[in-house]
Amino acid sequence: MRTLTFRMAIIATTALTAPAFAQDDLKIVDEPLNLTIHMHWPRSQGYNENYPVEKAAAAMTGIHLKDATAGRNTTESNEAMNLLLAQGKMPDIVGGHLIKQPVNQYGPEGAFLPLNDLVKQYAPNIQAFFDSHPDILKSITAYDGNYYYIPYLPDGKFGRAYFIRQDWLDKLGLKQPQTVDEFHDVLVAFRDRDPNGNGRKDEIPFFAREWPEVIRLVTLWDARSSGSDTNHDFYVTDDGKVVHPYAQEAYRDALSNLAGWYKEKLIDPEVFTRGNSARDYLLSENLGGATHDWFASTAGYNEALADKVPGMNFVAMLPPASAGGKRVEEHRRIPVKPDGWAIGYQNKNPVETIKYFDFWFTEPGRNLANFGVEGQQWDMVNGEPTYKPEVLNSDMAVNSQMYEIGAQIQRGYWQDYRYEWQWTSEAARKGIELYEANDLLLPDFLGVNFNKEEQAIYDRYWPSILTYMLERQQAWVLGTGDVKADWDGYISTLNKMGYAQVIEVMNTAYKRQYGG
Repeated sequence: MRTLTFRMAIIATTALTAPAFAQDDLKIVDEPLNLTIHMHWPRSQGYNENYPVEKAAAAMTGIHLKDATAGRNTTESNEAMNLLLAQGKMPDIVGGHLIKQPVNQYGPEGAFLPLNDLVKQYAPNIQAFFDSHPDILKSITAYDGNYYYIPYLPDGKFGRAYFIRQDWLDKLGLKQPQTVDEFHDVLVAFRDRDPNGNGRKDEIPFFAREWPEVIRLVTLWDARSSGSDTNHDFYVTDDGKVVHPYAQEAYRDALSNLAGWYKEKLIDPEVFTRGNSARDYLLSENLGGATHDWFASTAGYNEALADKVPGMNFVAMLPPASAGGKRVEEHRRIPVKPDGWAIGYQNKNPVETIKYFDFWFTEPGRNLANFGVEGQQWDMVNGEPTYKPEVLNSDMAVNSQMYEIGAQIQRGYWQDYRYEWQWTSEAARKGIELYEANDLLLPDFLGVNFNKEEQAIYDRYWPSILTYMLERQQAWVLGTGDVKADWDGYISTLNKMGYAQVIEVMNTAYKRQYGG
């Protein structure tokens, strides 16, 4: 990203004495105030000023957002951010997808306003959240000790789970596997014993619509594939060191076992090429036996395919115990995303803007951000925001309906898991409750924020290192080479490519940010 020089914003044009608004008085300004916004995210390259949620928020607060998104002709949010920074004219609010890195890089240079004092003085609801979630505040704090954006904060704990064809198990007289060895034997039975009953050996024992979910099987041999809900991420060891999973000996041994499963045809031979259609195709054709995927969407196939695959019973099961005897679920909903919104340095109304940000953390604002407009998409029933039947029964998914009206978009807000629970099937709910009853989740790596020199080292070395890691990983799974035989040379290459330097800056930034 091009290095830019920014002048510091001048806040003197706005009085800094107005009290924060109360819950029962959400109006921020007496006269309507327009604020410009850059809002770029995967589902929308721009901010829709006619969102029903936008109109409701404007009516409540008096503040209207006006679209000023750069890069509307690209779907890449990083590219759009680069275009925004290059044009020199900064809108009042900069929001959307993956803003953490550029905001924390250019905030200390003056491109964005530090929010520490503004939040303390004028955003009591945001401050209360940070007071009760100190690690999240640390995770968004830049190297200079300030934070420059309010993040999108997911809610809920569990995202993905192991799913297995219970109807196939029943037909073959098998029980749900409790260990990695039992899981292996069940997959062998799915491969060899014709559980779909068509007389052909065409079953795919384990499949995944996202190929990194196959790599996640390394956890069954006590390795790691990621430290967060981002694929291939770093993780923090028990002794507080940041490392990458693909440079650990546990990964070497686990990937060797995983390659063995692939060679045995227990894993979809097209796992790296079939793509997102894998789940739809393999389940609808009665071919898929097990996977690791999202609770709500995966459990829904039983009902969706009831006519085409009678008796299909695809259920969530506990992770099989690893070779070391541990049951773990590596994937979880990360509590903070690198998305949200910041205040541009040319903003002449920073107090009103931070109060507007705070509005989304009030109960009315949070309900609006999560559920849409009261009386249109939902009603309050016994103190609970409850979707109307026409929302829940629509042919369009609830989350898609929310995106269309301006709810659940990547502004800085705190998600409410009750929004998703309402349209989660009974089968998925039972699976979530099963996972909830067991101690499965691993701690999240919440990321680090580099200074300029650290960022330069990371940018210089890491992209090519990760590319090399993934190339070797796929080759080993497919049987081109042997991970154990190739390991010493692989590690030597990583070090020549700068792995040690990357790990050094990762740990320096981690200690500065989180202490220890």
